[in-house]
Amino acid sequence: VQLQASGGGLVQAGGSLGLSCAASGRTISNYGMGWFRQAPGKEREFVATINWSGSNTDYADPVKGRFTISRDNARNTVSLQMNSLKAEDTAVYYCAADVGRRTSPTTSMSRYDYWGQGTLVTVSS
Repeated sequence: VQLQASGGGLVQAGGSLGLSCAASGRTISNYGMGWFRQAPGKEREFVATINWSGSNTDYADPVKGRFTISRDNARNTVSLQMNSLKAEDTAVYYCAADVGRRTSPTTSMSRYDYWGQGTLVTVSS
């Protein structure tokens, strides 16, 4: 499966941005999906994840209450709505697919099988 992340850009602190991840090659309706990010000079970290049906989600503590992950299995897409953005949210954001059909989505990078190319989000303070 190929994953294409889009929607990144430059936004002021306090603003909002929506990211989208479009999958092609096969349906992702049975896959857990996640968003990760990597800031300059830092390791890649977990941001948000959603299980195959959309019934369960999980978020990293720094983004809880500000970011929302969702999916549209009919359109083979996953989205990340980011509100109240902060300078520390600046990073390249990656979407990823976990082929395991888990009830509880995983936050572990090692469990993700497919990765998109990333989209840059820059938050100016």
